[in-house]
Amino acid sequence: MTETPRRGLKQDPHATREALENSLEQAIGHEVRAYRKKMGVTVADLAAATGMSLGMLSKIENGNISPSLATLQALSKGLGVPLTAFFRRFEETRGAVHVRAGEGVDVERRGTRSGHQYTLLGHLDHASAGVVVEPYLITLTDESDVFPTFQHEGMEFLYMLEGELQYRHRDRLYQMLPGDSLYFEADAPHGPEVLTALPARYLSIICYRGAGG
Repeated sequence: MTETPRRGLKQDPHATREALENSLEQAIGHEVRAYRKKMGVTVADLAAATGMSLGMLSKIENGNISPSLATLQALSKGLGVPLTAFFRRFEETRGAVHVRAGEGVDVERRGTRSGHQYTLLGHLDHASAGVVVEPYLITLTDESDVFPTFQHEGMEFLYMLEGELQYRHRDRLYQMLPGDSLYFEADAPHGPEVLTALPARYLSIICYRGAGG
């Protein structure tokens, strides 16, 4: 039996990111080295551009000394990055939201019709990735209207949990049964068009670029 080749993913889900530095000196050193390497600048080149010695730069990049404001300003100018960029890893946080069963927040999304119950399962106000993710649990009942003309920015992923329906995306209908999923560009008309077996429940995960992304 021939195995179908799988398309490679860009990210390794088992790879671990380098931990955030515990000290300001280490955080600054990491960013100086990262920006220098990203721009293809050698230590000697940066030393010449900033007027610093090779030994001084080495100590800064290794987090062995606390650079003065004047030194940071020189590095900022030499690398062409904002001075605040050197503090990113020290200030950056990683958030998590735990929502217990039945404790999601019922919301009314703009454009929804009667009988569409949207339960927001989590939200991070300041996601560091520059992407906003809105995970919803959607419940449709006998009182729900069909509404196949949602349109909004970003991407959307659906995962069917219960019931059966036909979901429209652009000019095509998809039969959705428990365990089925649908992933699509959300700026095209989409939404449930035929409610076959109710109640129907599915996860809707919407992703779009944040204001600063």
